[in-house]
Amino acid sequence: MSTTELVSIHPTNQITGKSYNLAIKDGAINATDLGKIKDASGEVTRSYDPAYMNTVSCISKISFIDGDKGILEYRGYPIEQLAAGSSFLEVSFLLVNGELPNKKQLETFTRKVMKNSAYHHDLEKFITAFRHDAHPMAMLSTLFAAMSSFYPEANPAYVGAKIYNTRLERNKHIYRVLGCAPAIAAACYRHRIGKAINPPKESLGYVENFLYMMDADPSDVNFKPHPKIVKAIEVLFVLHAEHELNCSTAAIRHMTSSQADVYTSLAGAVTALYGPRHGGANEAVLRMLEQIGSVANIPQFIKDVKDKKKVLMGFGHRVYKNFDPRAALVRKLADEVF
Repeated sequence: MSTTELVSIHPTNQITGKSYNLAIKDGAINATDLGKIKDASGEVTRSYDPAYMNTVSCISKISFIDGDKGILEYRGYPIEQLAAGSSFLEVSFLLVNGELPNKKQLETFTRKVMKNSAYHHDLEKFITAFRHDAHPMAMLSTLFAAMSSFYPEANPAYVGAKIYNTRLERNKHIYRVLGCAPAIAAACYRHRIGKAINPPKESLGYVENFLYMMDADPSDVNFKPHPKIVKAIEVLFVLHAEHELNCSTAAIRHMTSSQADVYTSLAGAVTALYGPRHGGANEAVLRMLEQIGSVANIPQFIKDVKDKKKVLMGFGHRVYKNFDPRAALVRKLADEVF
C-alpha cells in the first residue's frame, strides 16, 4: 500500500449496533481511533499487543524489510549493494541524511567523526573502576549513561527540550557518538584483558582505528591490521547499522519521548541490545557452541533440544521467514577470513 493511499473499514459494535469509520493509512489503523468504539457502559476499546507483533509507532523512510522475501534496504539501497561498495561511514551518512555522500561530503563527515574519536578523559576513571570480569555490554551501557554528566549543556533537564531542535546540535552528538563509541568499546576490552588502554589515532580509518585500539601493544610501532580483517569488520558494521524499529531502537525512542538526554537514552538502547533475545543472541550462540564442545556431542545436544532440556540458539529469525539477506554476506566473509 502506498503512503498516500487512504482507505477505511467500518466495524459494527454487536452490543450497541453502532458502526464506526476507521481510516487505514500506511497499512495501519490509528490505535486512538479505537477509542471511538465503546461498550454499553461507555468503556472504550483498546488494542492489546504486548509483544509488538502487529504494532507500529512511527513511519520511517530509513530502512525497509520484507521478511517473507528476505529483503533489507537502507534508504532504498539493497544491503547487498551497500555491503559490497560502501564503507560504514558512507552508510552512516546515508542513514542520517538520506543520500550517499559525494567525495567532499564523505571527507568532511569522516573528519568530524574522527575528531570525536577520543572520549572525555574523566570517563577512563569509570572504566578502570569496573571489575576485570565485568560484562562489556554492562560496561558500555554504564559509560554511555555517564557521558550525560559530561555534557550538561546538551541535557534537556538543564536547558530545555528544544536543545535538539537544530540540525547543528543533533549532528554534534551524532559525530560524538559515532566517533567515541569504538574507543569506549575498545577500552572496555583492554580493561578486561588487563592491558593498557590505547588512545585513538585520528589518522587511521574508522575500522583500522578500532582494531588498533583493540589489539596494538606498546611495541607495535607500525601496527597495521590485516586488510581482510578490516574489510570483514567494515561489512559487519554496515550489516548492523540499521534494522527498522527493533527492540533497542524502540527502547531509545521510548526514553527520548520523555525528553531524556541522548546519552542516557542511548544507554537504554545498549541495555536492550544486551539481551539474548536481541543482540545478545550472538553471544548466546557462542556459549552454546562452547557448551557442545565437539562434533561428537551434537547428537545428544539435539536430542536434549527436542526433549526441551536445551535451547537451540541462532536458528531462525523473528523477521526473516525465508532467509536473512545478511547471512549470505557473513558466510562469504567467514570463508575469506578463515
